[in-house]
Amino acid sequence: MKKKQITTKYKWEILFAWLLLVVFIPNVHSQSPQKPFPQHVTYTSGTIKPDNYDQSQLDNSVSAFYDQWKAVYLKDDCGADQYYVWFDEISSNNSICVSEGQGYGMMIAAYMAGYDPYAKVYFDGLYRYYKAHPSVNNDHLMAWNQITGCINDPDGGDNSATDGDLDIAFALLLADKQWGSAGSINYLSEASAMINAIKQDDVNPGLWIPILGDWVTSGSIEYDDSRPSDFMMDHFRAFQYATGDNDWNNIINKCYTTASAIQTNFSPVTGLLPDFVVDIASYPHPAAPFYLESEYDGDFYYNACRTPLRITTDHLTSGDMRGKNIIQKMNTWIKEKTGGNPENIHAGYLLNGGDIPGNNYESGAFVGPFTVAAMADVTNQSWLNEAYTFLLTLELQDYEYYDNTLKLLCMLVLSGNYWMPQGMPGSIHNNYPNTWDVRIQPNPFNSFFTVACKNRCCHSLVFSVCDLYGRLLLISRKENCSDSFEETFDMSNFSTGLYFLKIEVNGERTVIKIFKS
Repeated sequence: MKKKQITTKYKWEILFAWLLLVVFIPNVHSQSPQKPFPQHVTYTSGTIKPDNYDQSQLDNSVSAFYDQWKAVYLKDDCGADQYYVWFDEISSNNSICVSEGQGYGMMIAAYMAGYDPYAKVYFDGLYRYYKAHPSVNNDHLMAWNQITGCINDPDGGDNSATDGDLDIAFALLLADKQWGSAGSINYLSEASAMINAIKQDDVNPGLWIPILGDWVTSGSIEYDDSRPSDFMMDHFRAFQYATGDNDWNNIINKCYTTASAIQTNFSPVTGLLPDFVVDIASYPHPAAPFYLESEYDGDFYYNACRTPLRITTDHLTSGDMRGKNIIQKMNTWIKEKTGGNPENIHAGYLLNGGDIPGNNYESGAFVGPFTVAAMADVTNQSWLNEAYTFLLTLELQDYEYYDNTLKLLCMLVLSGNYWMPQGMPGSIHNNYPNTWDVRIQPNPFNSFFTVACKNRCCHSLVFSVCDLYGRLLLISRKENCSDSFEETFDMSNFSTGLYFLKIEVNGERTVIKIFKS
């Protein structure tokens, strides 16, 4: 659906709404966040952040925009202790909330904990709204559209949309790491149930691709189709870690293969991906006009605008070079298309780079993800700085829900505050700070590296080395090992590059990024 710039909002509404939230919010004392904002995580080596602002300025921009966003879009008029993200769209057809927005809101609340003392209250309220609006097909998934009266839209809005389901499940994993699951809501249990439901009803298991929602079944003509903006590889990695289900790695691989095929065959110059891809089983290609939403369903439009964000976050947090290769094509093209001026980023393009009629206006839904994409390589530093500066000029009151919410998510990534539930590669997962003492020497390494574990009562220990595709290369298992243990790995027969060392101690797992030089 189209989200153009608007100018009909009033700044006083933002202030008034914020005051209402402050005055009437319940006085709830919740568990302290374990990963409070700001986190300042370290992304993959070779990636960048804007360097024309210092870290405190990056953080302050996020928190200031979050305050504005929360005051306008976080609503609590649909039931006791429930919150939803308001679908503020001119042509909404009475929509008040969509599941995609609920997923965004839950992620944002989890990331902003620590800065916002009521983040857990908001998160739990957003969760309760999701639970109050289940899909008719699977009650662990969310009905994608609610309308005036706080009811699921009976005209096709009572089933699920995959993008919303994926973000909600991911947010529940964030909540588990942020607040733990011993309170009134078992976030980890809820996340696991939802992840299993997604695999059952939002995935084609024959192709290992996310489908459009649980309304698509094996007998549907859309069953071999997908939406590239649902290629959330960083989410799939989190799901795999949380559940131990390696099928999520199959989905990661298929998403990357499909995206690469589209780039090779339909957008070799621009690298752009379409809103929808069809016939993935035989010959993946862009959807025809009016396939599902608009005449631009086969173009880079209001669904696909999210792909630079989704693919870049996977590269930033996993180091998977397939993501960087896809994103750099887009970066090269958009810089040339705009003449190096991010103010010329427009709202949608044909896959060949041509302009969509009437698209000559700016939108945070396009500017934000393209700005995040620039983080993929140091050669984009100047462009990244200029794009980020321009993104900051897009005032909340001039745009709608979709633009503003994507802008906020992008600002979290750009400021270095987008962390993963399973921990960031390159460092030990800090769920067990009092018991872990692990050293990798050296890292990077040439042929050999040594892993040393100390100060841990160890009954079972497993080391495994995997490549970027999750394929197991080396494994070592020890039982009843001592509190101090070392193991040296010989990787002289492997090529240079990035690998992942997975460590499991007494059933507790973490992942460390290692480099062979």
